[in-house]
Amino acid sequence: MLIVQKFGGSSVANAERIRNVAGIIAENYSFGHDMVVVLSAQGDTTDELLDKAAELNAAPSQRELDMLLATGEQQSIALMAMCLEAMGLPAVSLTGWQAGIRTNADHGLARIRRVDPERLRRELDKKQIVLVAGFQGVNKFDDYTTLGRGGSDTTAVALAAALHADRCQIFTDVEGVYTADPRKVPGARKLEEITYDEMLELASMGAQVLMNRSVQMAKRYGVELEVLSSLVRAPGTKVKEVTRTMEEMKITGIAKDENVARLTAADVADKPGVAFRLLHTLSKAGVNVDMIIQANGKDGANDISFVVAQDHAGKAYDALMARRDAIGFDHISMDENIAKVSVVGAGMMSSSNIAAEVFEAFSDEHINIQMITTSEIKISCVIDAASADRAVKAIHRRLFETA
Repeated sequence: MLIVQKFGGSSVANAERIRNVAGIIAENYSFGHDMVVVLSAQGDTTDELLDKAAELNAAPSQRELDMLLATGEQQSIALMAMCLEAMGLPAVSLTGWQAGIRTNADHGLARIRRVDPERLRRELDKKQIVLVAGFQGVNKFDDYTTLGRGGSDTTAVALAAALHADRCQIFTDVEGVYTADPRKVPGARKLEEITYDEMLELASMGAQVLMNRSVQMAKRYGVELEVLSSLVRAPGTKVKEVTRTMEEMKITGIAKDENVARLTAADVADKPGVAFRLLHTLSKAGVNVDMIIQANGKDGANDISFVVAQDHAGKAYDALMARRDAIGFDHISMDENIAKVSVVGAGMMSSSNIAAEVFEAFSDEHINIQMITTSEIKISCVIDAASADRAVKAIHRRLFETA
C-alpha cells in the first residue's frame, strides 16, 4: 500500500513533536507500506522568515521571498530525515523541484501544473521513506515558487494523485472535521465522513482544517482524504465523494470567517454595464468578491455592497476609487468589523426548515443580519464581528444539540 501523509507546522514544531511524527511514520513503514511524507515549516518559521525579510527590505521581490520561504520546509524534511536515520530507518529528503513538482510562474501563489514522479518512484523502489518539502515547486525558469496559504495540503494531494496513492492522510492539531470549532463550541461533534462539496464550502467559509485548493484537487482526481490528529492516535474524518451519513445529517457544520470586510459603492448609476465595470475593476486588481447585494437607493441610483478578504480591502478600495468616474458611483464606505457565519450541509436541499432554524437562532440572540446569500448546500450571513462566536454557538445548539 502506498500512503501519502502530510504534517503541518504545529506537528513538527520542535524536537519532541518531530520524534512523535517519526513514530507515526515508522509505525506505518513497519507494516510494509510505501511512505511519502509531506512536511510544512516548523511552527512560526514562515512568519519569522518574513520578519527577517522586512528588516532588510520593506518590499522585496516575490521571487526572492519564495527563495527565502522555501527554506522553512527544507529544514523540516532534513531534520525529519535525520530523526528517522537515528531510528535505523532509510529516509531521503526532497525539495519540491526534486520531487518533480512543476508550477506556473506566479510567485507567492503558484499553481501546480504537473508532477513528474520518476524520482519519487525510484526512491520508493529502494524502500526509502520519502520526505517532501510542502508548499513549494519550481517554474519553467527553474526558480523556486511557493503555493500560498495551505500549500502543503495541496502538495500532498498532488503527489497522491500523481502516484495513485491508496491513502492520503492530512495530520493536524485537531482530531478531524467538526460540526464547529471545538475550541470555541464545547458541544461540537467530530464527523466520520464529509463530502468534497461540503468540505470545500466549509474551507472557503473560514474553517481552517483543510485549504479549499487541496479539496478542489482531491475532488478533481478522486483522492480520498483523511483528516486526523498527529497528537492523538484515533480515526479521523474521511473526505470523499459520497458519504453514508448524507441522508441522516442535513447539516454538516458551521464555519466562521472574521478575515472579511464589506465595501459599499454608494449612489451607483442605475444603468446597464455599471456592475460589470465595478467587478471587472476588482478582478483586474486581483480581488476575489464573495457576497454581492444591490439595494435600491434614491433618485435613480443604487448601492452595491460586497464582501472581500480583509487583507484585500485596501486594494479593492484603491482600485475602485481610481476609476470612480469611469464606473459611475459617488463614494465607497468600508466596514472591517464584520464576520461571515456559514451553515453547510448537503441535506439542506431536501429540508425546508433549516433556513428558518438558522434565522431564529440569530433572532433569539438579538443579532442583526446585514447580508445573506444561499445555495443548495450553504447559508452565509454577514453580522457584526463581536457577535460571531455567540452566533455560532446559538446555531450549533439549535441544529445539533437540541433533541
